[in-house]
This record gives sequence, C-alpha cells and structure tokens, in this order.
Amino acid sequence: MGMNTIIIDTNAYAEFKRGNESAVEVIKKVKNIVFTPIVIGELLSGFLLGSKESQNKLELNEFLNSKRVIILNIDARTSEFFALVYKTLRKKGTPIPTNDMWIAAIAMQYDFVVFSYDKHFKYIDKLKLI
Repeated sequence: MGMNTIIIDTNAYAEFKRGNESAVEVIKKVKNIVFTPIVIGELLSGFLLGSKESQNKLELNEFLNSKRVIILNIDARTSEFFALVYKTLRKKGTPIPTNDMWIAAIAMQYDFVVFSYDKHFKYIDKLKLI
C-alpha cells in the first residue's frame, strides 16, 4: 500500500466499523489516521439519530485515543486550500458537499491520501485517493 498517513472520511470509518474487509485492511496497514472535527461532527450527528449513541460514542472515543490517530483542526492555510478546491469545482461545474471540500483541503495542505467511498472526491485535481 505504501501509505503512511490517511485522512479518513465519515463513510470510511463507518465501513470499518461494519467490518467491511477493504476498510479494515486499509485501517490495519496505515501508520497514521487523521480525523478532522468535520468527520467527528458528522459521526456524532449520526450517532444522535441512531439507537446506539452511547455505544457508538464509546467506540469512537476509543478509536480516537489510539496512538495512530491524529486530530487536525482547520487553520488559515486550510482555508486557502478550501478556496482553491471550491474555485476549481465551481469552474468545472462539479460541486461536492462542503464538508468534503474541507476534508480535501486538509488532505491537500498536508499531502495526505483521502480514504473515502465517495466517488465525487475524484473531481478534485491532484487529490490522492484510496
């Protein structure tokens, strides 16, 4: 696989928790897994709507406390990458959800590979994807 660090999207974490073999394989092989407040917020929102909120939060916190997990925040430099992603997608006429543009911006800022099952990330030039 050759990747040291990935930035994980909400659906990739969900697939990992469901036991999806490809997701489990990726998570097992990488050295570092980056989470953003965006993904954490999406997960917590989903937990609130589900019937296993406490259990899901417990499992997420356990995962986030792993030595391999890094939580990165958005900063001014990330905003510059976001603006670039937004402009490029708008010119192409291929909008994607705003939260995913933020994930892509952080990935581009730090040269991380995005782990997601969303196909629309492919519309972002030079973004590395699994």
